[in-house]
Formats: sequence, C-alpha cells, structure tokens
Amino acid sequence: MISKAVIEALKDIVPEENIHLEEPLSKHTTFRVGGPADCLIEIGSAVQLKKIQKYLTLIEMPHVVVGNGSNLLAGDRGYRGVVLELGTKFGDIRVEGTKITAQAGALLSRIAKVALEHGLTGLEFASGIPGTVGGAVVMNAGAYGGEMKQVITSVTVLDKEGEELVLDNDTMEFGYRDSVIKHHPFLVTEVTMELSQGDPLSIKEKMDDLAARRREKQPVEFPSAGSTFKRPEGYFAGELIMKAGLRGCQIGGARVSDKHCGFIINAGGACAADVRDLMSEVQQRVREKFGVELEPEVIMLGEF
Repeated sequence: MISKAVIEALKDIVPEENIHLEEPLSKHTTFRVGGPADCLIEIGSAVQLKKIQKYLTLIEMPHVVVGNGSNLLAGDRGYRGVVLELGTKFGDIRVEGTKITAQAGALLSRIAKVALEHGLTGLEFASGIPGTVGGAVVMNAGAYGGEMKQVITSVTVLDKEGEELVLDNDTMEFGYRDSVIKHHPFLVTEVTMELSQGDPLSIKEKMDDLAARRREKQPVEFPSAGSTFKRPEGYFAGELIMKAGLRGCQIGGARVSDKHCGFIINAGGACAADVRDLMSEVQQRVREKFGVELEPEVIMLGEF
C-alpha cells in the first residue's frame, strides 16, 4: 500500500492522471496476466523519471521500470511498490539524416515504420518485435539475423544517483540477449541508431516478408512474451522442447504452442502461476532428456 503522503509527493512530479493505484499488470504485459501493482506511473519525460527515481530511492520505496511488458511475466499477486512505465507518453522519435533518436518508450515497430518513411534501411528485423526500444537495448533484442547492437551508436541512461550518462556501442558490451545495463542499475532514457539510405520499396518488401514469416511460424494470434527461453549454445530451444514431446503441453490456460514450441502462450484464462509452472515443467523435461538447461528469456516480476 502506498501512503497518501507518497502519492501527494508523486503528484508534484507527474500529472495525477498518470498515476494509477492498484493497477492490474495484466493490462500492461503481452502475456495478459498479472495482479495489481500498488502504483503504476506513466512517465512522460526524462526529467520526471529522474525526479521520481531519486525520490523513491530516498524513501526506500521498491520500484521497477518496464516498457511494453513484452518480455515480462508478472505474478498473480502483483507488485508491492511502484512500477514506472516508459510507454507512449515517453516515445518521441527524431530523424536527422541517417540517424534516428528515440525515447525509451518508443515501440520498435513504430521506429521501423518511421525508418521506412524516411527510406532508411537496417531496422527491418525489428519491425515485428513488440517491445520498446529501451527494453530492446537492455536485452539486445534481435530477430531474423538482426540485433540491436548492429544499429546502436549511443544509449543515454540515468545511474542510481539520477546522473545522466551516454554509453557508446562498445561500452554497452552487447552479447546474446545481454548488455551492460542488465548488470548495472542504469535506466535507459534515449537511444540513437545509425541506419543507411535505402530504397523504400525494397525496405517495405523485406518488412512485409518478415511479417508474413512471423505470422506463418509464430503464434502471434495468442498472448505471449515471445520466445520463452534463450537459445542454448549449439541448440534451438523450440526444437529441444518439441523433441521432448512437449508440443501442446498445457497447464491451466498456459500452453506450449503447437505452431512453435519455443513459445508458451496464454491459450485462454491463464494465470501467471500456470505459465511459471509450465516453464518449470519444460525445463525439467528437457534437462532429463537432453541434459540441457533452458534459461528463461522471460523476466519474472512481482509476487506469485
């Protein structure tokens, strides 16, 4: 429970309509599961984020930053503390020549569309990724042979003291679904990407082709968090899960996708515990059959 004094202090930083008490996290995650957060705040600027972070740290209030919720499994009992959402209110995009600079809450799909409108190539791979650019940078998101590290030139972050830092590509230490930000208390506020001039027709054709392949091979018609597990070295997670006989395996409303076994989907009425328990079952069966440990790509948030 957030005290009235804390709420009043937050109202001095962000508009009251951006503050949501007992907000269901199911409304803010692509899995469409999750209980209430004590408080969820829609951030509208880096200044707001800086002030709120400093204040919440000062009063020792638990808080977490989320984007589009596309890589999260929020617990059924919700989150005790404050969720800071970097979404559409913090999603400005600027284009200067072949550079695109976007605030952390800008959706990758929207940035890819802006790139297309300006005849810029290099971001087609990201056009179907359902996350924000801030979250994509943190985990070095990728698809169809492309990764964020291929286009990033700089990332602006706030450290735990609220000071602004600008990290270049090398400093980001990008790896497979990894970056320096995953290991330090940095909050992404802005991302700059360097693309190349290209032919708009060719760019659109590539985006359309990738979208068609995604629809054909992935269960985009069901709520999910994308690929549930990271790719084990030397293997494909979906193939291991399929060969372990887990296609269509279901616990409650959570199901291993029949279309792509690398996805756990909300087949209808799933709760977070269903998803968590199915993930554990998949890990155990793959471990027993192949001796391979599947590491979740999905991040757990809150209480289950």
